[in-house]
Amino acid sequence: MKYRKLGNTGMEVSVISFGASSLGAVFHQVNLDDCIETVRAALDGGINFIDVSPAYGETLAETNLGKALGGIPRGRYYLATKVGAYSEAKGDYDYSAGRTERSLHESLKRLGVDYVDLIQCHDVEFADHDQIVNETLPELHRLKQQGLARFIGITGLPLKVFSSVLDRVDPGTVDTILSFCHYELNDDSLADLIPYLKEKGVGIINASPTGMGLLTPRGAPDWHPASKVIIEGCRKAIEYCKAKGVDIIKLAVQYSCSHPDIATTLVGTARPKNILDNIAYVQEPMDERLVAEVLEVLKPIHRLNFTRGRPEHRDPLLGS
Repeated sequence: MKYRKLGNTGMEVSVISFGASSLGAVFHQVNLDDCIETVRAALDGGINFIDVSPAYGETLAETNLGKALGGIPRGRYYLATKVGAYSEAKGDYDYSAGRTERSLHESLKRLGVDYVDLIQCHDVEFADHDQIVNETLPELHRLKQQGLARFIGITGLPLKVFSSVLDRVDPGTVDTILSFCHYELNDDSLADLIPYLKEKGVGIINASPTGMGLLTPRGAPDWHPASKVIIEGCRKAIEYCKAKGVDIIKLAVQYSCSHPDIATTLVGTARPKNILDNIAYVQEPMDERLVAEVLEVLKPIHRLNFTRGRPEHRDPLLGS
């Protein structure tokens, strides 16, 4: 397993990491035994960074992860969770200081740990950034001073939210960003932000190498926000790989983990075999020629995107 430095945190994280949203039955029903086995397989395979949130399965992911981590030495993994978003379906977002404090204490209890390595403001596209800057982040720093978290981050889908917050805070206020669906085969637009983030000393966490299912044989789920044009374009790439006898998921994971300035890429599953497959993928050399061919197939939809959040935080839509 390869490891990379996460910004200025001093943490060296595995290039592929475990996204525990899957443990909250976000994609399909799960059972606890599989959850435990998957987490153990991830750690035994060299993964040392785990990301979760109280929003995933409305606390189920944290609860299952806490049970999976029981008895494992705390020094074997870095653990990240979040505050602010609690249920996308119910529109439950609360970035107030009071809820932030309660949320972290509740997460620590569910996870069975005394501290998290990273606490993140979750999906800040749904937040008033005045509140993030003036209330949420100061509260997280207060909790950090109490030893409940070591570092602080922000997460979101629209790329513009990162500079919206980072340009308004002192250096070192935010240690990491977590971006998803923006460094994958069909959309590598996160790459444009990398020089800016490096200058700020901010570590980069990438997520959703398959674009939340876009680049999988099963295809995008019904709830996916991508347009029909994007979905169809990805379908052509899936079929191209299938004709070549290659699993596009393998190529997608390898590509998303290939950028040396992106510290880690989160993959989510509640199935032990899947996490072992993903670990194996990043330990094999990427077929550069095949990547070039697939990128050519995807060229008509390259960087076509989808967005969400408060109107002022949404990225401009490219294409349709």
